[in-house]
Amino acid sequence: MTDTRQARPDASSHATLGKAADENFPVAPFFLPRAWRDDLMAVYGFARLVDDIGDGDLAPGGADAIHLGLDPETAEDRLAFLDAFEADLRRVFDGSPRHPLLRDLQPTVRRCGLTPEPFLGLIAANRQDQRIGRYETYDDLLAYCELSANPVGRLVLAITGTDTPERIRRSDEICTALQIVEHLQDVAEDLGRDRIYLPAEDLKRFHVTEADLAEPTAGASVRALIAFEAERARALLHAGTPLVGSVHGRLRLLLAGFTAGGLAALDAITDAGFDVLTGPPKSTKPNLMRQAGAVLLRARREG
Repeated sequence: MTDTRQARPDASSHATLGKAADENFPVAPFFLPRAWRDDLMAVYGFARLVDDIGDGDLAPGGADAIHLGLDPETAEDRLAFLDAFEADLRRVFDGSPRHPLLRDLQPTVRRCGLTPEPFLGLIAANRQDQRIGRYETYDDLLAYCELSANPVGRLVLAITGTDTPERIRRSDEICTALQIVEHLQDVAEDLGRDRIYLPAEDLKRFHVTEADLAEPTAGASVRALIAFEAERARALLHAGTPLVGSVHGRLRLLLAGFTAGGLAALDAITDAGFDVLTGPPKSTKPNLMRQAGAVLLRARREG
């Protein structure tokens, strides 16, 4: 089969892929086989681009819109942008996609036998972001994470040929936790987009108002709320850790890195006194490595 990857991605695609360095976890670390790294970056490019579309982070008349055949006026409509992106995604499976990142994704889809469903889930999550900016209950938030985060872990397992029902269940726990951690880091940024991913029932429980979230620094009630949500995410990460012990070799290191990234970010939130309003607390590389070692040790014991 001829590999249709572009040797030199265009500037917009290069910028999208470059955001991998800012994630809480290593996306495609050097110790993985080259084929896995290529496939993981292809999936990351898709996931990052669809999020950028949903967040309105792309120029209306930029290269991404042009690749998808959108004029500047239409590209200002995020739902129309997502519709065009979905149409191009479907060409990955039955034709020739237009966007360079989707052309790069096509060999991965064919080689790994990937199905459209996980990719469509990520698009659906971003459509939901255009219509829903508040979540009443924790269960409502979990349902959102089922679309916005869990498909990524399922794609990683499919790429590495290790997807079983039990591993998928554990992966979902880790991915949901990672999404919640990201939401905790980005409370102020999300509010600027008129989105709050902290369940309304929890805001009420801790006597937190939307005005409290708009303050430059977090008061005691906001800190207590963030601590509560952080502990939920930590519990999910620990619940998903047996996934790490269920695989071997370099894949075990990769999954430990994902899990450790979430734990290290939670440590950063804790070290900030749960004040996430001054800016996203970021983990340090030494703490990430320490957490990775702890995850591997725990996985070995539990395995």
